[in-house]
Amino acid sequence: MLFRSRAAICGAILALACSAVARSEVVAVHSSAVVDEASGVAIVGAASTYNPFRPGWREGGPNTASGERYDPSVWTAAIKTSLRQKFGGVQFGARPKYALVEAVGKKVIVKINDVGPLTPGRIIDLNERAMRYFDPSLQLGVIYSVIVRPLSGDYWVPGPVG
Repeated sequence: MLFRSRAAICGAILALACSAVARSEVVAVHSSAVVDEASGVAIVGAASTYNPFRPGWREGGPNTASGERYDPSVWTAAIKTSLRQKFGGVQFGARPKYALVEAVGKKVIVKINDVGPLTPGRIIDLNERAMRYFDPSLQLGVIYSVIVRPLSGDYWVPGPVG
């Protein structure tokens, strides 16, 4: 009897663990060599962060320039308006493009689905998740010497480059 109850408990724990693994986010990691090969001409400048839903922020709104709703939990960014053609136009209803962002020894692929930044001197505004990758505490506010390269193709999975 004791064996059966232990087996049942073990089976229940195993089932819970398997269901948690099935629900976890699947992240494809692109190698640095593949990303570097597909990268366009680099733009160097400063990056800041934005979240149109935070009180006091004057930028953006609930929908991005591509028509997608702003989501602080995904890897997205807004490219400077004057650079929008270099990054595929970024217009309502158009398929978003991707960029490789490098700073402080880290690389991340972001989906460019919005335009901005409204702050002079910035070339890109990262959403909160992307900015936390470079500045976990969000205390810097601005990251200087950021390298942004447009990526060719539509097959990229946003996230850190390994």
